[in-house]
Amino acid sequence: MSQDAQDTRIERDSMGEMQVPVHAYYGASTQRAVLNFPISDLRFSREFIRALGQIKQSAAWVNRELGHVDAQIADAIIQASQEVIDGKLDDHFVLDIFQTGSGTSTNMNANEVIANRASEILGGSRGSRKVHPNDHVNFGQSSNDVIPSAIHLSALLSIEHYLIPALLELQQTLSDKTDEFYSVIKTGRTHLQDATPIRLGQEFSGYTGQIERAIIRLNHAQSELSELALGGTAVGTGVNTDPVFASRVCERLSNITGVEVRETSNHFQSQSTLDNVVEASGVLNTIAVSLMKIANDIRWLGSGPRAGIGEIELPAVQPGSSIMPGKVNPVIAESVCMVCAQAIGNHTTVTVAGQSGNFEINVMMPVVAYNVLQSINLLAAASRNFSRQCISGLKATTRGPEMVERGLAICTSLAPVIGYDAAADISKEAHKTGRTVREVAREKTSLTEEDLDRILNPESMTRPGLEGGPAGG
Repeated sequence: MSQDAQDTRIERDSMGEMQVPVHAYYGASTQRAVLNFPISDLRFSREFIRALGQIKQSAAWVNRELGHVDAQIADAIIQASQEVIDGKLDDHFVLDIFQTGSGTSTNMNANEVIANRASEILGGSRGSRKVHPNDHVNFGQSSNDVIPSAIHLSALLSIEHYLIPALLELQQTLSDKTDEFYSVIKTGRTHLQDATPIRLGQEFSGYTGQIERAIIRLNHAQSELSELALGGTAVGTGVNTDPVFASRVCERLSNITGVEVRETSNHFQSQSTLDNVVEASGVLNTIAVSLMKIANDIRWLGSGPRAGIGEIELPAVQPGSSIMPGKVNPVIAESVCMVCAQAIGNHTTVTVAGQSGNFEINVMMPVVAYNVLQSINLLAAASRNFSRQCISGLKATTRGPEMVERGLAICTSLAPVIGYDAAADISKEAHKTGRTVREVAREKTSLTEEDLDRILNPESMTRPGLEGGPAGG
């Protein structure tokens, strides 16, 4: 069905005329893509559109300084790009994620929106081409270097401003619980079976360490993402661009974003592959694995309240059942686990997409941009929520300390004194009869009560040493 002429205007591109919604800032190329790709409701994120605006603005600034674009036109592009950066033109970025694999349609979407808005700023109308989307906005650029650069820049900024601060908050909350729970001694578990005693604080120090290392890995990923493909144009050779254009644009981008970016040291690698992004996605995948491990441990440790492990008490944030009165579920931890599952799935998508670079270009860039940025945002939000709604309100119960004395693995400290086999026999006897290791050891060894107090002291088993050795060391 054709649109009413009053609702459309005629725009042109290299393929001819197209009817475009009269109020749209985009033009013919974008409208063709709208018609070509009616696939989903998935669109580029605010972070990606902002990065495109920052790149176009910086390019115009440099092209003005180098004399490649008229100063008045460049100033209008800079002003229009700022509106893109500020989110004022988001409604005009309309294209589906599932489009041309290079993201050319979205690069042209940005070029056309900025060109038409800049034309208005100069007193023209939309479609007047007082500012040209290719000749002016896209001067010295190609979709093939702009889109990978926008992926890098948007991911770099999202990690810096969202994910790292959220992980730092979670790390601090876990560290606080490490200190709070240090005096709580409980039974360790390996293979879901009882193991030697451990401090609840030591367990939480492991979680803290996971998040500390996640941040270290992100810092390395940021270094990889800070290399931009700008300057390579079509295939990495830099045809139709000023030799100093890319380095100057990167310098400008560093100034306006507050994060350091640089021209890639190898344009052919940066445009024919997404290896740097795949590596960064791998770090996000590792963070998801870490968070899921922590969240699942919290769920298990808080299981119960009467028929589970019950060594910690989770904050009650909402009723847990529509049929069982009084039931409270670990819903925050479950939410974290679902986010992690999504991020892990996203990494699989990014991995497959990263393999899809043929010769001089990757042809799955839009789906990579969407999935990487979604993972960053989800992991950031989940980490912050986990810290505030769950971890900060955890309380230790008396269940852990109460079960230590009845644990069988406490006989481990007997092995250096009476030998492994004798200690194993005591463990089996205690399990069979339901008595404690201390009770059986008192009966089957010549150890005095003072010896047993020293050897079976759970606290001494939470640090390196041979507390139960014959010399008493």
